[in-house]
Amino acid sequence: MNKNYSRIALASIALAGMMAVPAFAETTSGAPSTTATASVATKIACVGAAVNARETAIGTAVAARESAVTAAYTARATALQQAYTETTAAQVKASVKTAWANYSSGVKAATKAWKTTQTSAWSTFRTTARACKAPASISDSANANLETSGQ
Repeated sequence: MNKNYSRIALASIALAGMMAVPAFAETTSGAPSTTATASVATKIACVGAAVNARETAIGTAVAARESAVTAAYTARATALQQAYTETTAAQVKASVKTAWANYSSGVKAATKAWKTTQTSAWSTFRTTARACKAPASISDSANANLETSGQ
């Protein structure tokens, strides 16, 4: 009987100890502590800064791509206009082929630069956001698949 009493006493002490832990973590009002709130606010601000940096990089890359594509269209239009001033069918055909090839390579280069910057911006964001140690629920990473492909 003495052994059972000891076991019950130890179990009671352990249970009481486990019940006391949450009481130490709460304030008297039951609201989160100021320190916990400040920590969450700091983490949110950290993720916000990472999002801003990502969006700035992506916005700049989009503008650069659009500018390059516009330049490619302009160059193509000028080259095609010039091609149709040629006097032989062979000259027209060669000039048209060159105009379209230059256009295609310009657009491909612009798209490649865009994708490289986009990938880098998202990668940097993920690394930075992870370092913030914020809950995943405050990040917008789940929406990365909605990003435009740049094509």
